[in-house]
Amino acid sequence: MKKIFLTLIIALLVCTATNSQNSTSSPYSFYGIGSLNFKGTSENRAMGRISVYNDSIHMNFRNPASYTGKNMFSFNNEGRLVKFTVGLGHSETDLSTSEDDSEATNSSFDYLGLNIPMGKFGMGFGLIPHSSVGYKLQSSNENQLMQYKYSGSGGLNKAFLGFAYQLNNNISIGFDSRYNFGNIENIALEFLYDDELEPLDYQAREINRSDLSGLNFNFGLIYKGKISSNLDLHGSFSYSPEYSLSSRNSRVFASVILNPNSGLEFPVNEINVDLESVGLAKTDMTMPSKTNIGLGIGKDKKWFIGAEYTFLSSSVFSNELISIENSQFEDSSIMSIGGFYIPDYASFSGIFNRLVYRAGFYSEKTGLNINGESINEFGISFGLGIPAGGLFSNVNTTVELGKRGTTNANLIEENFINFQLSLSLNDRWFIKRKYN
Repeated sequence: MKKIFLTLIIALLVCTATNSQNSTSSPYSFYGIGSLNFKGTSENRAMGRISVYNDSIHMNFRNPASYTGKNMFSFNNEGRLVKFTVGLGHSETDLSTSEDDSEATNSSFDYLGLNIPMGKFGMGFGLIPHSSVGYKLQSSNENQLMQYKYSGSGGLNKAFLGFAYQLNNNISIGFDSRYNFGNIENIALEFLYDDELEPLDYQAREINRSDLSGLNFNFGLIYKGKISSNLDLHGSFSYSPEYSLSSRNSRVFASVILNPNSGLEFPVNEINVDLESVGLAKTDMTMPSKTNIGLGIGKDKKWFIGAEYTFLSSSVFSNELISIENSQFEDSSIMSIGGFYIPDYASFSGIFNRLVYRAGFYSEKTGLNINGESINEFGISFGLGIPAGGLFSNVNTTVELGKRGTTNANLIEENFINFQLSLSLNDRWFIKRKYN
């Protein structure tokens, strides 16, 4: 128990340090609330992002019914495992257009959670950085001179608290409430020239900032039963209804002087726009509903294979503050297949026999359409679960290779490799005393 609290404090310090950094350099984070950060735990992502499998030593953030379950009982029913997990990520991305390419590197805090058993009930809470904005774009005019520079930062976080109940030996249900908070800042810098195509002394800058907050809910159901004496059937379902985020907005125009050597901007004549008069000081962002269903089979502590389908009604998304003519949102979906294999979980002859070998792949329609092109993503993943001593504690690693976007219609293609590292700690807090 002391180990978990100590690790919790360390993780919170890591969270504070890393959450202030941009965890994406994707130009597609310019749209909506940015690029989605959280796509499952390291174990989920190593199996193509499926979350249908649930066990007694790993948290499952995507289905709140996982906060309880018969499979959490251990040690002749003397106690159930309290689960703590924290995850970090790193990405390397190649950005390509039909004419040029560049590279970007980012590191991020991915998630933090604690799952506590309470009889037939279970409770889970934690923090998830949900989305991130971190782009730098530029465009030229007909004279091939710089016309606009765009940049953005910020993102959306989710702090959640959920409860689950074990209906019977096979079925558990649960829900969690998620408080959304964060801010997004978008900056547009326009370069102005005289009749001789020489840059003017002052350039024009516009800064739009949105401070976001709101509450949403997630409901889940998990089934685990026997097909035969050796085969288990796993099923999961979760649903998050459509919700709204409250956005408090500000807009500032300024003339700026640019330092040609450092690129630093020195604003003069800043003007705070009265958004209240045009009804944009406070707006609502409509966020999509999300439905997830998964199914899989496996042999306990040996192997598992499953498939999962997720649908989001992304076409309902709206943002009154910023409207972009060449883009729109469409419904999105993701199809995932993955699994794991354990040579011999009880082996004492070598650690390689007790490793969990995971693999999977996914295909995603992101819901973003730009210049008439749907932005799609595809990836394959591999990972290991490595015993780390203690009470079934383990380190989980993931490598994910994929592609997002296209070079068609003057767009950008991203080829990325993502690395995830997570720590799962397990401890017994509630043990019946046998001797006084």
